[in-house]
Amino acid sequence: MNSPYCSPDINDTVVLQRRLWVTGVVQGVGFRPYVWRLAKELSLSGWVRNDAGGVSILVEGTVADMDDFTKRLPLEIPALASVHSIRWDDAQVDVGHEEFCIAESGAGKLSTMIGHDTAVCRDCLTDIFTLDNRRWRYAFTHCTHCGPRFTLTKRLPYDRAQTSMHIFPMCPSCHQEYGDPNDRRFHAEPVACPACGPQLKLVDMQGHEFSTEDPIDATWQLVNDGKIVAMKGLGGFHLACDARNVSSVQTLRQRKQRDEKPFAVMAANVESVRQWAEISGVEDALLNSAERPVVLLRKKAGADRILREIAPGLDWIGVMLPYTPLHWLLFHQAAGQPKHGEWVNEVQTLMLVMTSANPCGEPLVIANHEAIGRLANIADAVLLHDRDIVVRCDDSVMRMAADHTPQFIRRARGHTPRSIRLSYSGPSVLALGAYVKNTICTTRDNEAFVSQHIGSLNNPETCNMLMEVTEYFISMLQVRPAIIAHDLHPDFFSTIYAQKLSAQWHVPTLGVQHHHAHIAAVLAEHRVVHPVLGLALDGMGTGTDGTTWGGELLVVDGHSFRRHGSLSLLPLPGGDKAAKEPWRMAAAVLFLLGRADEIARRYPKQPSAAMIRQIFERRHPGPVTSSMGRWFDAAAGLLGLCESTSYEGQASMRLEGLAEQMGDVPPLADGYILSDQGQLDLLPLLAWLADEKDPVLGAALFHSTLAHGLADWVQQAVRLTHLDTVAMAGGCFLNHVLSRQLVRLLRLRNIHVLTAQQMPPNDGGLSLGQAWIAMQKIH
Repeated sequence: MNSPYCSPDINDTVVLQRRLWVTGVVQGVGFRPYVWRLAKELSLSGWVRNDAGGVSILVEGTVADMDDFTKRLPLEIPALASVHSIRWDDAQVDVGHEEFCIAESGAGKLSTMIGHDTAVCRDCLTDIFTLDNRRWRYAFTHCTHCGPRFTLTKRLPYDRAQTSMHIFPMCPSCHQEYGDPNDRRFHAEPVACPACGPQLKLVDMQGHEFSTEDPIDATWQLVNDGKIVAMKGLGGFHLACDARNVSSVQTLRQRKQRDEKPFAVMAANVESVRQWAEISGVEDALLNSAERPVVLLRKKAGADRILREIAPGLDWIGVMLPYTPLHWLLFHQAAGQPKHGEWVNEVQTLMLVMTSANPCGEPLVIANHEAIGRLANIADAVLLHDRDIVVRCDDSVMRMAADHTPQFIRRARGHTPRSIRLSYSGPSVLALGAYVKNTICTTRDNEAFVSQHIGSLNNPETCNMLMEVTEYFISMLQVRPAIIAHDLHPDFFSTIYAQKLSAQWHVPTLGVQHHHAHIAAVLAEHRVVHPVLGLALDGMGTGTDGTTWGGELLVVDGHSFRRHGSLSLLPLPGGDKAAKEPWRMAAAVLFLLGRADEIARRYPKQPSAAMIRQIFERRHPGPVTSSMGRWFDAAAGLLGLCESTSYEGQASMRLEGLAEQMGDVPPLADGYILSDQGQLDLLPLLAWLADEKDPVLGAALFHSTLAHGLADWVQQAVRLTHLDTVAMAGGCFLNHVLSRQLVRLLRLRNIHVLTAQQMPPNDGGLSLGQAWIAMQKIH
């Protein structure tokens, strides 16, 4: 009986029992003590307990009181909880209850999921920085409202015995808190104190412990002296150094083989950041949220003088605030161990580089022995502890989208394993993503669970992580997939692994075209099942014809699609090298413009420039692509911004930064050609860029002309297909300038626009799209 709440045909004085079942994120988030307090307030007896489905409740009392309880139950839940459904049945009193209690966990079919990791709460910070509190400066201070969940849980239900805290027996004081429903540490599975919980240890790269009574103080001294320290966090280790120390940052770059890719910076609070970055109200709230993502902020003038070498050549810098007690203790030490709690709101001068601790391209280090072994040539010391990390989980990265709402660049800590609600239920499916920014997705009923960021599948360690994460999610969700989806590229490890699991589980596989999956991911989170146009703009993905796509206008109808049009084709001189060397794409454009004789003169530092001209003149230049990303590279190469790149997207990010400096400008007249066959040709725009001497103006005109060309392209498709909704996805939609201008132009044309909100628009969202297509295929 789900409605109505009240039962008018029953006398309100009659005592009945109501059994309720609550699903969602309701374990490990203070939901049971919340239920206990609500029942007590309404003088109801009965019990509440965790079970495989979520939380089950039995309340006993008058119909009026039980109706009041049922109405209020979803409205006053704890901040970290999320209720997906509540159902209930009423019955006559069988066995009466004298009071309301919290019962032992039950069993049943699993339909719940563990909560996400969250930042330490203000109450726990008060405990940590109150001198006479027994948790004064204790690095593992948590309660029901904060701390690790996902990264320390081995299986469900979420009980201490199922987490990496099971090796730490509670002392009498902690046990009393754990058992008191009035205490905010009631059934907080990570509850601990200095007398019974995990302990810190600082060791050198041979594993020898530093002779110090205070590992935090010793760590701060190392950082202050310019050293690099690996610090154990929630989902893995970070590499930390003083962000203001240019020599330290340069050393970290050299050791980590990270020439120019930006680092994230950790500051104590928002006020400490305002001197060198612009922060809107939404960005402030995002930085201070319980999820604590890295947020891309626009640099202020002079930022690079304060934080040199952090984000070279870019107008944006990634910033996050402390989210573990350990982080806060380092800032506390740098501030001189103030004895008052208000220091956390005061401007602090310390800025830390806080980047993932992993050898180049490999997964996060999570084990103590791993840190000492795998980081031996990167860190100078390791600050570790004896609480195991069960699941690797990197930091989430976000920025403001064109409509001033948060947009994911990477979805991980703080958001995994939150589910995405789908429009209907179906058999469980497993989707294994693609190659770069890999994630997996598992569905259960009408929920999709997308994994944390796994990374590029270009080394054995990351491939092993993909298998580990797959096994973990299948086990945690207790599902048996009916089909396994993967990318069309036959050589991706994710495709090969899908075939292996198919043979092992005796289930079919489904190859999903890369850009179809991009659009499907947006449709899945918006719960759209009707046909739409799909605008997919990214680097490259295998097309159904075996060629390389990347600038596609699709007509998408559930698990099927057709290619309505594409960007005009560009040669890829050098094949895969072209994606890392924008000068090659500029050379390709010069060849198409009949100006191949300029290649060697424009790029004298490139030994292959003369040879490429000869290849163009003698024979077909090799593979071609419709990739939007390669058009961006060509523009950057022609404007002299970036001849080669050290990380993905570097050329387009520099173009975006320059365009932001200029602001919106009118598009170039006749800057593109739109054919009747649905092809958009940007060669006239690139011809103009080839002669432009001002890169700032060139970048602004490139973005403006591109946005107008894309808008006209979509409008043409709307007229031909009679579809007025366009879903936009692909890594190019992380470009703030392009997205802002294009969304505005499409809306002015009365075209309904759907964009990625719960997932990143880049390849990190592909697994959701693959899963959505597979679900509809077997629905």
